[in-house]
Amino acid sequence: MTTDKKVAFYTLGCKLNFSETSTIARDFQNEGFERVEFDEFADIYVVNTCSVTDNADKRFKTVVKSALKQNEDAFLIAIGCYAQLKPEELANINGVDLVLGATEKFKVLDYIEDLSKNERGEIHSCEIDEADFYVGSYSIGDRTRAFLKVQDGCDYKCTYCTIPLARGISRSDTLENVLSNAREISGKGIKEIVLTGVNIGDYGKGEFGNKNHENTFLDLVQALDKVDGIHRIRISSIEPNLLKNETIDFVSQSNSFVPHFHIPLQSGNDQLLKAMKRRYQTNLYIDRVKKIKSTMPHACIGVDVIVGFPGETDELFLETYQLLTDLDISYLHVFTYSERPNTEAVKMDGVVPQKVRNKRSKMLRGLSVKKRRAFYESQLNATLTVLFESENKKGYIHGFTENYVKVKAPWNPSLVNTLHPVKLTSIDEDGLVRFEWVEQIVMS
Repeated sequence: MTTDKKVAFYTLGCKLNFSETSTIARDFQNEGFERVEFDEFADIYVVNTCSVTDNADKRFKTVVKSALKQNEDAFLIAIGCYAQLKPEELANINGVDLVLGATEKFKVLDYIEDLSKNERGEIHSCEIDEADFYVGSYSIGDRTRAFLKVQDGCDYKCTYCTIPLARGISRSDTLENVLSNAREISGKGIKEIVLTGVNIGDYGKGEFGNKNHENTFLDLVQALDKVDGIHRIRISSIEPNLLKNETIDFVSQSNSFVPHFHIPLQSGNDQLLKAMKRRYQTNLYIDRVKKIKSTMPHACIGVDVIVGFPGETDELFLETYQLLTDLDISYLHVFTYSERPNTEAVKMDGVVPQKVRNKRSKMLRGLSVKKRRAFYESQLNATLTVLFESENKKGYIHGFTENYVKVKAPWNPSLVNTLHPVKLTSIDEDGLVRFEWVEQIVMS
């Protein structure tokens, strides 16, 4: 197909969304569209939406307005989780022309015949029970690292979460296809892959949720470790009950998997974990952290935590705060509970006032700063390897060590996407780590 049309993309939400946006963008480019930045003039704007929190819903309207400022006649397409959950709501937003659900988003080009503006957004959205087939994705060209999708959907029924309603049942890519995508990423000179999905530890369920899939998450990790040319692989968020000792032990001896884990806790109180329908209690979580730290003392451990869940009293919140204070973790991602339609939690008693939620969120964010600082201080004088990012931030280039310490150096474009061994020396006023060069040889 030959076209002079321009298309731009905007991604809200998670790494999984980034991997899918990138794949859909390549489909457009393969059909002759020119991809441009979202703040440039385009004929088509595609917004990949998120609906994990209220804030993500509100941000969508802001993104739509910014696109129409560039071209008021642009054809605007909404895809992603919010588009699956609330297609009517999106279709009624001024400027939206097309709304595609969980399965339709991968066939977006099939729905573009005429780029004339619609009076109201046209909806193509399946029942979520029909979202049972798997589409592999990976991001490339957008960042120094690539996000490689290995799994989609979720069979868990956490009482606060809409993701199963937005993405359907748990299902996985074939091992052969994951390895093929990893080799393709490697062939483009990208040095780091982040494994992503909704519930990646559940890897092994085939297309249509077939539970007789022959591979486990450990099989996946072991196979990816043998792919040539990938210097680093990170495991993104993984449920504590699915992070097995065997996987931790393998990562500790791995060629390419790095000592960095992100493990959702959500609450440090067993009563609230039960109300959330989480599949573990705090003792298991504590065991996971201790296992990682005993095997890899320098490992970075990130934690997701929710504040303000119904029934969270001051006493129960302080249990969470104390547990996180005592745990040998490195940073927190703090989520303020927001009511989501069609979830069990919406109907629960013990609603926490918004002001209290905000106060608790602020307390945990402050704790996260302290935890990150303490972790960084524990790494001073260590010699680690930095992969430098591609952005010039106020005259500095940033990068990350294998265990996710963020460093800075004066901007030098020749460092972009290169690996260097360095000795960490001090923490600056921005909370970033400075270093000394161990050697000036770029690791290819």
